[in-house]
Amino acid sequence: MKSRFLFVVSAGVASAIAVAAPVPVGPAAKSFRLGAFRVTALRDMVNAVPNDGSVFGKDVGPAAVKTLLDADHLDDTTLQLGVDALLVQEPGRTILIDTGLGPKVGGALPRSLALAGIDPAAVTDVLITHSHGDHVGGLVTATGALAFPNATIRLSATEWAWMQGKPSNAELAAAIAFKVRTFSPGGVVAPGIRSVPLAGHTPGHVGYQIKSEGQRLIDIGDVAHSAVVSLEKPAWINGYDTDATGGRVRRETTLAMLAAHGDHVFAPHFPFPGTGKIVKTASGYAWQPDR
Repeated sequence: MKSRFLFVVSAGVASAIAVAAPVPVGPAAKSFRLGAFRVTALRDMVNAVPNDGSVFGKDVGPAAVKTLLDADHLDDTTLQLGVDALLVQEPGRTILIDTGLGPKVGGALPRSLALAGIDPAAVTDVLITHSHGDHVGGLVTATGALAFPNATIRLSATEWAWMQGKPSNAELAAAIAFKVRTFSPGGVVAPGIRSVPLAGHTPGHVGYQIKSEGQRLIDIGDVAHSAVVSLEKPAWINGYDTDATGGRVRRETTLAMLAAHGDHVFAPHFPFPGTGKIVKTASGYAWQPDR
């Protein structure tokens, strides 16, 4: 199934995003404690991205990507990327970070929320890392109604302006506009949650640092897509980045910081549940998933 929905979301990367084929998967929810907060990884879908040079290793070609994948004994024709979201439950608030591809293309997020015992009407805040379709598609139902009717939708002012400037986003932007509240990256957006400036993938892309009782977790959004290619070869150009050079620099600097600090990470496109640490290797980085 080709994803026409992904194609229309961001004209700036249409040629790259159009190749992704969303694969419906069953719902899943995995919870853990972060200080006083209950945090849950939620599955939405999987994106199958062909190794055709349009996304991964855009500057080095499919043969180089194939060599890398073969060395890790992985399928060298297609990369499977998770499409997941993160739920944070704290006193008085139920916060969802990103919303997946949405029910129009078979996203499982509503069923994953049900597994976690959450009614969509109970979500108080939706935090958006950026406005690509696999992060904002689930803001509305299959009929176009608000999926989280009582939630305030928060994203950076730069990202909201960029999203509104694309005619292909007109319908979604109109549906959510009265719920949107923007912010400048770097500030507190909810109790215990601070936005992290990560522009490069998109102009207003942010991550979110969640902190409680001395414990912290950073949702890195789309700084890295593949737990193998993005980490082992962060300097390779990624066709999903609207700013190829800016995305590469951001990826390199962010991975270096995360590895140096030993931060606990949520990466929405890594294998579910997408939580773990990024560790330095001799030639790049590696993913150390939570067990």
